[in-house]
Amino acid sequence: MSAQCDLVLTGTVVLTDQVLESGFVAIQDGKIVGVGSGDGPDAKARESYGKGYILPGAIDAQVHSRSQKGQEGFAWSTRSAAAGGITTIVDMPYDDGDLICTAARLSAKADEGAQECRVDFALYGTCHPKEGAKEVKEMVQAGACSFKFSTFGTDPERFPRIPPQTLYKCFSEIAKYGLAAGVHNENHEFVMDMAAQVKAAGITDYRAHGLSRPAITETLAMAEIYEIGATTGCPAHVVHCSVGRGYEMCASYQKQGYQTSIEACVHYLILNEEEDVSRLGGKAKINPPIRPKAEVESLWSHLEAGNITLVSTDHVSWSENRKTDPDMLKNSSGVPGLEALYALLLKGLHERGLPFTWAARLLAKNPAEHFRIAHQKGAIEIGKDADIVVMTEQPGPYDPAASGHNVVGWSPYEGIELPFRPASTYLRGEKIFDGKDVLADRGNGKFVTPLISKGLKAEGA
Repeated sequence: MSAQCDLVLTGTVVLTDQVLESGFVAIQDGKIVGVGSGDGPDAKARESYGKGYILPGAIDAQVHSRSQKGQEGFAWSTRSAAAGGITTIVDMPYDDGDLICTAARLSAKADEGAQECRVDFALYGTCHPKEGAKEVKEMVQAGACSFKFSTFGTDPERFPRIPPQTLYKCFSEIAKYGLAAGVHNENHEFVMDMAAQVKAAGITDYRAHGLSRPAITETLAMAEIYEIGATTGCPAHVVHCSVGRGYEMCASYQKQGYQTSIEACVHYLILNEEEDVSRLGGKAKINPPIRPKAEVESLWSHLEAGNITLVSTDHVSWSENRKTDPDMLKNSSGVPGLEALYALLLKGLHERGLPFTWAARLLAKNPAEHFRIAHQKGAIEIGKDADIVVMTEQPGPYDPAASGHNVVGWSPYEGIELPFRPASTYLRGEKIFDGKDVLADRGNGKFVTPLISKGLKAEGA
């Protein structure tokens, strides 16, 4: 460490394995150069946060910035991210009118992100069902950090179903490069049949969505995903699971030696069907559905047992008219959550007496490792980017319209009491949120690409 660094932050430093009650983080040239107890080294600038929690900036593993054309986009999604303590978003490939299934499309999206993003960003690629694995290598070369597929088809062009034989070919190709394949886990035929039964029965209220997608539709799809991963050697990732049985399945494959992982979106940990879907209707319609209280508690048990790999938002800011149809099944699926992610997870951990080190792992360290960007991101460690959020006690109800950092003014989390909120967010050592205003301009974010240890490197590419 140099005699005088650029910035020292002091407060309660939350690492992945311990908490330093009176700790410091020293920053030089955008990197972390020192971590420890006490006041730290001499610095050009110092910021003391007292008992405030200094945590690694979140890496949100599941963001849909461009699902509705002309609605949100990178400028707004990354503004919400900065205000929520998220310093890197991983954006999904299902853009309205532009499925990111070729290297050219991925590169064009990366160029747009470099102009619009206020925080750093990484990109998923996908494959068109008619093309299969044909474009995988080129998308890896273009910087894709992972690939996303779906066993359920929402739309044949924007969000297509990938049948198992094609999924097998794609996994086999992805395995060459050491990247993970993430999959939306719902059995298409089962869901379509159940939805038809719900419609035939005339059920249109909040119950319709859960009834159309019972738990077995998830676990059947997960068996397919994990078996294809086990056979091909490709790390198989389930991008959202709402039922405890799914986490048991993932843990079982891990014990057998397979590279499986699983993601819990924050809404599955915070919301439940009886209390929240019943009052919110379409504003709580998400695929897979939000489940009853018993499943929510089951997920928390799996979190404490270490069976959850990542926590994310599955963020999408649909315009309100697409979330308020009285016929539950006619609403678009998905909710905004970037601004509230960190605060919601800390709320749950705090209420259950669990250490905040879980947040450091589930929101930063594990996502960085999963997307092969841990050489640069994911922890308060010497040599990593100084991506940091400071969370302080600011109890009160969440109001998504109050901050001005969200493109929509609605949220399923509106009115929920949040004990902690972001006081500051730092990206590569630069303060980008001061507790009230987002300070980062468009174009501040950088395109983050994975460290590839197989495939292309072996070929000398």
